[in-house]
Amino acid sequence: MKVGIITASLPMDTKAALKKAKDMGAHGVQLWVVNNDLDPKNLSTSGRQDLITYMDSLSLERSALCGDIGGFANPATVDEQVARTKTMFDLCVDLRTPILTTHIGMVPEDHGSPAYRDMVTAVREVAEYAANRDCCFATETGLESGEGLAAFLKDVDSHGAQVNFDPANLCMMGFDHLADLRALAKWVVHTHAKDGIQNSAREGGHQEVPLGKGDVDFPTYLAVLREIGYDGYLTIERECGDDPVADIAEAIQFLKSQEGVER
Repeated sequence: MKVGIITASLPMDTKAALKKAKDMGAHGVQLWVVNNDLDPKNLSTSGRQDLITYMDSLSLERSALCGDIGGFANPATVDEQVARTKTMFDLCVDLRTPILTTHIGMVPEDHGSPAYRDMVTAVREVAEYAANRDCCFATETGLESGEGLAAFLKDVDSHGAQVNFDPANLCMMGFDHLADLRALAKWVVHTHAKDGIQNSAREGGHQEVPLGKGDVDFPTYLAVLREIGYDGYLTIERECGDDPVADIAEAIQFLKSQEGVER
């Protein structure tokens, strides 16, 4: 497994973030492509090629793109969200990066409800668009259990519908991240390396913490990833903290000290 960083966690412009990621020892990055210079509506054809050339000059890989635009649960915006997500897959093709991750929104518990059927339809449309371009649409874990998301993906029934597994999101919501990983094993194509703890409401609710300081059992988690045959990226995401860049640097060293992770 290789170590990556999501560029959204590096608070600097794109080229500086890429250079910083390389200097910190990452093997690759996940590019954030929403409302910035890498958004499909802002990145020209020549700009896309220039980005590839620059990353090649750094020997820095692209683990995935992240196109988180708010999910597909709102009937008033779902058509717009689907159309916008499709443009991100056109970007995936141009950047030779076949994985796009996002949050789809909370899957309705009632599988017979119109809201559930509508979400299945929207995700299937995007996933089929991705699959037809040799790409995949990786839903990020967190709002439902692994079994719940697996049931949803079975109903979507598209080779283009896969999973971006974030163990911290599951821990912070009170789910069993190891059982959930096994439940979703056949769909996992990308992961976020993040840690968190579940606190009581009196303690302020769940909390993201630096890698190795929370409820994610990383040695066992990485062992289960190896067990299910995962050999992709562990992409560090640090969304808070006083010094996220310093936390990321420590996270890289933490992950590289673990069995099964490339140095």
